[in-house]
Amino acid sequence: MAIHKMLRRSLSAEKRSTEVPKGHLAVYVGESEKKRFVIPLSYLNHPLFQELLCQTEEEFGFHHPMGGLTIPCSEELFIDLTSHLSKA
Repeated sequence: MAIHKMLRRSLSAEKRSTEVPKGHLAVYVGESEKKRFVIPLSYLNHPLFQELLCQTEEEFGFHHPMGGLTIPCSEELFIDLTSHLSKA
């Protein structure tokens, strides 16, 4: 469960805009119900994360109704990917 601590999913909608620490980015992940995760900006430079972003753009475009970056993949896939990135 360490990955959940690292991602620090926000529980309060009122605090969402202020809970992104310097050097991090909020993303919304999920196929139907979106969950908010806070990830290190360094993930944006990793080829695996860039591939996920490219697939997202090709399939869904960059319309982000949640107000942040929306990645419409399964939560499990996202956690597996970020778990791998945190070990790299």
